[in-house]
Amino acid sequence: MSGPGILLMAYGAPERLDQVEAYYTDIRRGSAPPAPLLEELLGRYRAIGGGSPLSRIVERQRAALASELARRGRPAPVYCGMKHIAPFIGDVVRRMAADGVDHVVAIPLAPQHSTFNDQTYGRAVEEAAASAPTAPRSTVVGSWHDQPRLVEAMAAATAEALARCGDPASAHVFFTAHSLPERTGGGTDPYAHEVAATAALVAERLSLERCDVAFQSAGRTSERWMGPDLLSEIRRAAAAGAREVVVCPVGFVADHLEVLYDVDVEARAVARSLGVRLERARAMNDDPTFIAALADIALSALAREAAA
Repeated sequence: MSGPGILLMAYGAPERLDQVEAYYTDIRRGSAPPAPLLEELLGRYRAIGGGSPLSRIVERQRAALASELARRGRPAPVYCGMKHIAPFIGDVVRRMAADGVDHVVAIPLAPQHSTFNDQTYGRAVEEAAASAPTAPRSTVVGSWHDQPRLVEAMAAATAEALARCGDPASAHVFFTAHSLPERTGGGTDPYAHEVAATAALVAERLSLERCDVAFQSAGRTSERWMGPDLLSEIRRAAAAGAREVVVCPVGFVADHLEVLYDVDVEARAVARSLGVRLERARAMNDDPTFIAALADIALSALAREAAA
């Protein structure tokens, strides 16, 4: 086989509790987590059933994308790699090269561009490609926060969540994304602006009047993280009279801890304590419209490369 291959890249998450410590250590660049932090993280995974479904979901996304490319008459092998757990991105790129892939098109499964995060994904791809005996070319896709089918799919999921509310017209919608340290996500970095842009496109499609952007899942560190924080925003909305809120995590495209715990458990508990009902828009996972968006992105990257 010789030709291009598509690589879906995700942050990664442990499927079982016995993987959590090694995963956390990798995130901390080889430094073992203090016992209290490890136990806190283990407790969160226990609360969502003992592990994350992320790896299984990304595999479904991979298979669905391969099928969609074939359906369009543009078949290409599709792989998936993780940043902090096996299969690691570098190992997958080397496997792609061994399989005969001569052009790796890598798509981070995060729609909004963050210079800090995307550099780490790109570096993993480029270093692995350069070290492979055949040294395949590599293209790392940048931002796709305004991809039309992505917006369409997220709007549909948000509309479904609103429809579950008792009074959809008065429900307050929060569009969320993972918070980043201000030193990496602030200033000239496009991340916060792109999160706001995705939210605005979804809100416009649904003609929403009561909506805001909030950030979630800030790290347990002493430095400042981007806000406003979702939990604080729920409290503010409740104080202003909101009795129903909808959370649409526009910065996430799959169910994992930040959605299943931070929204479904933690944020819902805060809302409930305030007498507020919280509905969460379903994650994209292998939604057909979302998979079509990934296919559009992959084919556009291949077309740009061919025209260069």
